[in-house]
Amino acid sequence: MAVQFTANEDEIFKKIADAARSCSMPCYLIGGFVRDTLLGRPTKDADFVCVGDALQLATVAAQRFKPHPKVSLFKNFGTAHFKLHDGFDLEFVGARRESYQYNSRKPEVVPGTIEDDQKRRDFTINALAISLNSHDFGALVDPFNGVEDLNQGIIKTPLNPAETFSDDPLRMMRAIRFATQLNFTIYPETLAGITEAKERIRIISQERITDELNKIIKSEKPSIGFKLLYDTGLLHIIFPQMVDLAGAEFIEGKGHKDNFYHTLQVLDNTAQRSDNLWLRWAAILHDIAKPATKRFEEGHGWTFHGHEVVGGRMVPKIFNQLKLPLGEQVKYVRKLVELHLRPISLTKENITDSAIRRLLFDAGEDIDDLMKLCESDITSKNKFKVKRYLENFELVRERCKAVEEKDSIRTWQPPITGEIIMETFGIRPSRPVGTIKDAIKDAILDGVIENNYDAAFAYMLQKGEECGLTQKTGFSSQETGKGAFTPEDSNSKEPGNENKF
Repeated sequence: MAVQFTANEDEIFKKIADAARSCSMPCYLIGGFVRDTLLGRPTKDADFVCVGDALQLATVAAQRFKPHPKVSLFKNFGTAHFKLHDGFDLEFVGARRESYQYNSRKPEVVPGTIEDDQKRRDFTINALAISLNSHDFGALVDPFNGVEDLNQGIIKTPLNPAETFSDDPLRMMRAIRFATQLNFTIYPETLAGITEAKERIRIISQERITDELNKIIKSEKPSIGFKLLYDTGLLHIIFPQMVDLAGAEFIEGKGHKDNFYHTLQVLDNTAQRSDNLWLRWAAILHDIAKPATKRFEEGHGWTFHGHEVVGGRMVPKIFNQLKLPLGEQVKYVRKLVELHLRPISLTKENITDSAIRRLLFDAGEDIDDLMKLCESDITSKNKFKVKRYLENFELVRERCKAVEEKDSIRTWQPPITGEIIMETFGIRPSRPVGTIKDAIKDAILDGVIENNYDAAFAYMLQKGEECGLTQKTGFSSQETGKGAFTPEDSNSKEPGNENKF
């Protein structure tokens, strides 16, 4: 069986083949590029395995392209890499045999044949190779019936699963990731092998585990992967807080929903609305504190009071545990977890503009993502309920839009800063500064005072007096000395143009 390339691919691969021939090295295109080409999935990442020195082959091959790409040589690993101007990413490695020590995923490597190299691959669909040799250029080399597994949608190890997963336990995560991305089924014997070898995942670094987990989450239907992680027991090891969501408890005939499967449905719903990885993480973590806040109230049933607040506090700990970014991403996810119930309360009648303003202020630029999360949180099987909830959320969106157009609240900041408060009362950073600043913000959001500098300054003086503070002698709202703040410094840059609620 010969594989057909596009004209551009054919030109690239013939140059690689010519370089290999000049070096007297058998050479093959192998792995993901072959798999994706047969599946009709576009890809520009191509791996080449040669029976010989991969660094030499890459260096010679690069000279056949104009302009000459810069070659990266990794002598310790015996691999090389270069990228073409049209985006093709080419990697070269010498054919090898590998053997592993039980307590390490770093193999002992010795040169081998193409057959040896294919045996060390993780799955049959990734062991496929295409010859770039002159006598059979384009011929498929398929010793493990990978094409048949591709056609049947099966993930299967080329060797005994126990050996494959013991050698490199990350392959268990990769099996589940490929099953999720491709919507394939893991072969029963291979799936059982994951369950049996699950404890081996502990020798893998958290960064590598999380990388595979993120690829699962970015898939079209992430729930496939999470169900497999749960069923094999891997999730219990790598993310036990999520496992705690599973199960439903009944008392006096009253039960609560299984929050694990509810979360998976919310995740899938979110995936349909956005490809934002961190919004999907917010979906995963939105109910993460329900096990910790679960209570049964006589005559009422199950409650999870404050789970959004407790969940928000759990987010940084989980991000740290999973080695996820601890910058803006964790702040974003925590914010959405803490706010995910707020829009629901706004679907009731007689909601004031101040409540809408508070939501817009707290959510800021993430209000649209918050609404997507809330809509995804509707998992009722009752179509009429879902329709009604979505219509209610659409009304909230309209209210938010109307208030935002009137008040421009998303990016608004109170006109009085902490520096002004300290300068006015001659105090250092302290609790009263935050107390007064929050009081001014709340008063403006609640419509108690107008959103302008003079009103906020007067209110600051009032609140300062309540805190036992006295205005510095000679300082006024119009002072322009060092460190002073004037109306021109506030959001209201021109008289009469203040945003008023």
